[in-house]
Amino acid sequence: MENKLALGETLQQRGISRRSFLKFCTVTASMLALPQSAVPRIAEALQNTRRPSVIWLSFQECTGCSEALTRSHSPSIEGLIFDYVSLDYLELLQAAAGEDAEHARHLAMKENWGEYLLIVDGSIPLGEAGMYSTVAGVSNLKALEEAAEGAKAILPVGTCAAYGGLPLANPNPTDAVAVSDIITDKPIVNIPGCPPIPAAMTGVLVHFLTFHELPALDHLGRPLAFFGQNIHDRCYRRPFYERGQFADSFDDEGAKKGWCLYKLGCKGPTTYNACAVSKWNGGVSFPIQAGHGCIGCSEPNFWDAGGFYQALPQATFTSAGALGAAAAAGAAVGAGAAVLARGESKQTQETES
Repeated sequence: MENKLALGETLQQRGISRRSFLKFCTVTASMLALPQSAVPRIAEALQNTRRPSVIWLSFQECTGCSEALTRSHSPSIEGLIFDYVSLDYLELLQAAAGEDAEHARHLAMKENWGEYLLIVDGSIPLGEAGMYSTVAGVSNLKALEEAAEGAKAILPVGTCAAYGGLPLANPNPTDAVAVSDIITDKPIVNIPGCPPIPAAMTGVLVHFLTFHELPALDHLGRPLAFFGQNIHDRCYRRPFYERGQFADSFDDEGAKKGWCLYKLGCKGPTTYNACAVSKWNGGVSFPIQAGHGCIGCSEPNFWDAGGFYQALPQATFTSAGALGAAAAAGAAVGAGAAVLARGESKQTQETES
């Protein structure tokens, strides 16, 4: 349970080379939109800092967020993540069970009080006195409040923890809420997604360890480095959108040619996430690349925001064809005005002479 060794010593013991360590620091700086000049600072901070204790609590969830972490590739969970943090409690991966598991959690909290990082996935049910979901006979609400008290910062990962997610969707039978609806006196970084991108989780941890502060956040408490742009702006299908080339069904010629999926309900234009850049499974692919439109899972209330296959309304997002027509019309008007202006100028010159 004790973590007295610095990260540099831990990495050396595990046979991780300096080159691999610096490569990790470089990739992390890039993911966080930091300049290359920040790489030495990241390396020095991680080299000399003690591995922080991490407590991971799972509430009303599907295990997808924990599964996503196990598929992290920058760094890989088996290669680096456990070398940078001491993951002292996570139901999915821990060997202990029952009383032994709960003892390990309380011991980690006691030994690292005020310094440990608390990660939460899943929403918190308030209905029936919070007893819709319990762990070791303790309600999710009580467990969250207890663990949050001694945490240095809290990372709600996944849309359920960040916004309430599926459990909160109408009619919300368990009276589910998000972490930030309960905890208001601790630093919180939301990392939504169903499931969240693994690189976003590890990137925020490294930023916190390096700069001893949370990264810049947007109005929903999400790190701007990963949620600062919408998926549409970085989607490889964007050129087809600009040309007004849309798939009308998932098996038509347009779909086979990789045309834009806007008409099939893609929510990329209104969804902020790094899916199109970080991708999944070692950077292999992401939903749009696999042929399915974005469902907007990193946005609040995405389950109640209309059908997944219903196109966004024109008031929200203008089609490429309309934009193209408007641009062409504007160009024609501009050209006509220029000709008219030249004609008037010539006529004036002739009159004066």
